[in-house]
Amino acid sequence: MPEHAHLVIHPPDGISLGKMIGELKSKSATRIIADKLIQLPDNCRILRNGQERWAFWQPRCYDHNCRTEEIALEKINYCHNNPVKRGLASELGDWRWSSYNWYIGKRDVPITIDEFEGVRVE
Repeated sequence: MPEHAHLVIHPPDGISLGKMIGELKSKSATRIIADKLIQLPDNCRILRNGQERWAFWQPRCYDHNCRTEEIALEKINYCHNNPVKRGLASELGDWRWSSYNWYIGKRDVPITIDEFEGVRVE
């Protein structure tokens, strides 16, 4: 989405979700900013420790615990449908950053996806 990202993750047993999110934010922001993978809007510039810099992620995130496979699949399909519902894409596969194309077997995508067994894209 232009102003936010959706992420469905399933951490391995014994991994702290907070630590995992922190590392994901740190590593992805470093790469996105350094490699200029996307054009960041001006409101992503912040003042930290007296220096102006880019900030890709917000300090906090909204989460929803998926306690069943059905709910996880519902959230994945929500993510696939969101750009179409918002009028940003005509078809599910048109949104560049969607995992939809990966799940239907295409591999020429900007982000590879770990398989979630049983995903049925709609």
